[in-house]
Amino acid sequence: MALRADFHTHSVASPDGGLTEAQYERMLASGRLDFVAITDHNTIGKALELRAVHGDKIIVGEEITTTEGEIIGLFLKEVVPAGLSAAEAVKQVKAQGGVVYIPHPFETVRSGVSVETLDRIASQVDIVEVRNGRAVFQDKSKQAKAWAAKHQVAGAASSDAHGKAGWGRTYTVISDIPTAQNLAGLVKASEHQHRRPAFRGILYPKLNRIKKWRRNA
Repeated sequence: MALRADFHTHSVASPDGGLTEAQYERMLASGRLDFVAITDHNTIGKALELRAVHGDKIIVGEEITTTEGEIIGLFLKEVVPAGLSAAEAVKQVKAQGGVVYIPHPFETVRSGVSVETLDRIASQVDIVEVRNGRAVFQDKSKQAKAWAAKHQVAGAASSDAHGKAGWGRTYTVISDIPTAQNLAGLVKASEHQHRRPAFRGILYPKLNRIKKWRRNA
């Protein structure tokens, strides 16, 4: 069984996100993705809302702003507050049975955790993003793959989509329905699909922020 999963996307609930409820429904109905994690910045509200509609096809996640860079928690039940240290954020993800996923590690333009930080929390990391669909100006894929191999941590590919042109090109192909318990193992044995989106897909975060600022001005 080949199932396509994207573990890193941003809905309209993120300050820089633009994916709507209808677009998530289209992702799943199209057959191009079987599972999608909604990983908004410091909130799980929209993810919980859409999981109530689509069930297990939506994974509740959060991209947590820590003092040492961004960390994603997957299969969350409660929000992990922003402003914690990386170690404390990871601890809170684990306390609720969640999965620790590291997005765009080592990047500085997108608040990736540094190698020193990642080394400190290595024993608690479940998955490292070794392919990010929006990695253009800083593409740390080789370093991320090397770190994952050295520490025997699963490596995933995700779109980091912030709008409708960004999803469906970069994802992870897994062999079973993902759960908090089996996800790391599934990703270790996975295949990756990676294609960059159109340039608009890369610029969505900035465009979305401007659009929302104008709307609220």
